[in-house]
Amino acid sequence: MKELDQDNLQEIVNSNNRVVVQYMAGWCGNCRLMKPKFKKLAQEHEDTTFILVNAEKFPESRKLAKVDNLPTFATFKDGEFVNQVQTNKLEPLKALVDEVTSN
Repeated sequence: MKELDQDNLQEIVNSNNRVVVQYMAGWCGNCRLMKPKFKKLAQEHEDTTFILVNAEKFPESRKLAKVDNLPTFATFKDGEFVNQVQTNKLEPLKALVDEVTSN
């Protein structure tokens, strides 16, 4: 799992087959609650790129998944946006990840 340090999520999406993103912010309590769960999923899916994005610092990266609430989790496959979910629960996040990693 990597944390974005510049507004270049599009480059990462373009250069990796499967990408799962957690959009978060420092003030967001639910984002902090979900981060260890996101990290654990990243360890379970080593063939998929997991990225943390500070939605306040990186507006261009935020636009890729039309983020309007936090935390938002988004998936990308072969350079294209697939799906997103806004949740603070593990089950919907797992379902989102399974959707992009299962095929």
